[in-house]
Amino acid sequence: MSKPGERDVSIEVADILAKFFGITIDEFVRMKNKIPNVVTIVDKSVFERINLIQQLEEEDKNALFRIIDSMLTKSKLKEFFDKNMASL
Repeated sequence: MSKPGERDVSIEVADILAKFFGITIDEFVRMKNKIPNVVTIVDKSVFERINLIQQLEEEDKNALFRIIDSMLTKSKLKEFFDKNMASL
């Protein structure tokens, strides 16, 4: 339960925040007095979009996250292969 002035955070939001800070959800939830590095959001429209995504119906939100995850995976795989092919 939240204290006055605080909000409960859904697991989806916690996952987004953990990824944003480059930590695991466990590290995010159990920070052990460690404060993440200060992050400045240069493109406020991205932050606004994340807020709007949170308002979508669950099915639409899940579809959008699947698309984003597949694009990120494709990018990481390309980066991995480009890096490893250069060393051959």
